[in-house]
Amino acid sequence: MPTDLLGREYETFAAPEPLNEHGPARIVAMCNQKGGVGKTTSSINIAGALSLYGRRVLIVDFDPQGAATVGLGINANSVDNTIYTALFNPSMDVHEVVVHTRFPNLDIIPANIDLSAAEVQLVTEVGREQVLAGTLRPLRDEYDLIIIDCQPSLGLLTVNALTAADGVVIPVAAEFFALRGVALLMQSIEKVRNRINPSLEVYGVLVTMYTRTLHSEEVLQRIFEAFKGKVFHTVITRSIKLPDATVSGAPISMYAPTHKTSKEYREVARELISRGIVA
Repeated sequence: MPTDLLGREYETFAAPEPLNEHGPARIVAMCNQKGGVGKTTSSINIAGALSLYGRRVLIVDFDPQGAATVGLGINANSVDNTIYTALFNPSMDVHEVVVHTRFPNLDIIPANIDLSAAEVQLVTEVGREQVLAGTLRPLRDEYDLIIIDCQPSLGLLTVNALTAADGVVIPVAAEFFALRGVALLMQSIEKVRNRINPSLEVYGVLVTMYTRTLHSEEVLQRIFEAFKGKVFHTVITRSIKLPDATVSGAPISMYAPTHKTSKEYREVARELISRGIVA
């Protein structure tokens, strides 16, 4: 059997069967406190690939920069209600905050700069680590996967995401400096597991921005050694098509369906389904 870049037996995951019903959703936090490692890009493109396979997916933009919102073609500053509104207005029906994108099966709860105030406001909230979990609870039965696109920090917003989540996907760029902060993230995940959310799992490490250089291959090997058994089989290569897709406000599976990177994200989607993380 052929092997992949890490010397493992290469596995091509079968195309999934269609679903007759939807939900309840698994909630996945896309998390890494280092910026620029492909969190938002992976959130959008995994969601896009899964939606093509008939899975209903909701992205929760939990970053004040609102990159996931913009990346799906929505003007973050023109949206009346955002995740910030839903967090601090308990009388609001969270369904009012959900925006249906132009892509079937793919919805988003948008964010904008207002969310930057949430970190301070959460400090005085009762059960401050569990506010997001309560906000998302009415939506779980309507989706097959809810992806929380976290901001690049380990503050109270990220703790809320880890508390709400069933599991974590950690995007790591195939660059030396991207590796350095992952140990700190793992400590935070362990603290949340021990103190708040004992069922929290690490679903996997997704290697992004890979290039065929000696440096990338050395980093890839180190990631495999550090997270043995937790690294997704598919590695996402660096590609100019990804920013092009972002500018067009579409997942790459819709923007350039035959492109290599599109196929890579579809393979990640198949692996999530194959492993039972998504129905």
